[in-house]
Amino acid sequence: MEHTRIRHRHADIAGHRLMYREAGHPDARTALVLLHGFPSSSQMFRDLMGPMAETGVRVLAPDLPGFGLSSLPAPDTEYGFTWLADVVEAWLAALGVEDRILFLHDFGAAVGYHLATRSPETVRGIVVQNGNAHEDGLGEQWDASRAYWADPTEENRGKIDTWMTYEGTRHQYLWGMPDRLAELVAPETWELDWHAISRDHGLDLQWKLFTDYRSHVARFDEIRDYHREQRPEALIIWGVHDPFFNLDEVPAFRRSLPHAESHLLDAGHYLLETHSRECADLMRPFVSRVAG
Repeated sequence: MEHTRIRHRHADIAGHRLMYREAGHPDARTALVLLHGFPSSSQMFRDLMGPMAETGVRVLAPDLPGFGLSSLPAPDTEYGFTWLADVVEAWLAALGVEDRILFLHDFGAAVGYHLATRSPETVRGIVVQNGNAHEDGLGEQWDASRAYWADPTEENRGKIDTWMTYEGTRHQYLWGMPDRLAELVAPETWELDWHAISRDHGLDLQWKLFTDYRSHVARFDEIRDYHREQRPEALIIWGVHDPFFNLDEVPAFRRSLPHAESHLLDAGHYLLETHSRECADLMRPFVSRVAG
């Protein structure tokens, strides 16, 4: 069972120090690439990686630059989802990864869909866990954000900036969660996240990235076409207490990926904090099948 142990490593990619976690067989044909969202890091996959390594795949989870223990890009970096995808793509190439299964969560979906649409022939499957790719998932709770994207003034930013704080980071994990679930979330999650994103000029970078989320929304038609034309094997796992992305997102995925398998869990946006075992049980047969 040695291969199921998680190893913590670093890579220098285009002048950036990328921290990543790795488990499984380094020479496996297929890699499961786990892409986190805001404000988390590869730490969110700590309980998932071992069970996934048991399927025989190589399991890789990076801290995206600006998150976790990876380095902060320079303040003048064109920090956005295309740039992050470039870094991840270079990192996977350095590790010799070709065939991959992509796990897409939150902002990780924006990064992962760049990888998928650039090189669809490398994607053996996708696992979507509360990662939005359709207008259906963006309800009225996004109205203020849309106004900011359209006109990123200080006034419009002021209407949404309460979440880019320590309390806002904590709120990311607990908002919309019933007490019986909220008490299952380890408090070090938001403590570690806030420490990582608030260092030096980190918050300025995070505002750049959030502003660039409009570019992901603008790609929804392209992503729909990718789904319909490439028909990737897909598994949708959704926490129903997600206050950010509406539950309508799940049938939207099913419309563009009618063959997709989908499951709703009694969990929140950060589903792995409370339901990692259930998620692993759903993923294990899927990963084993599509990895070949």
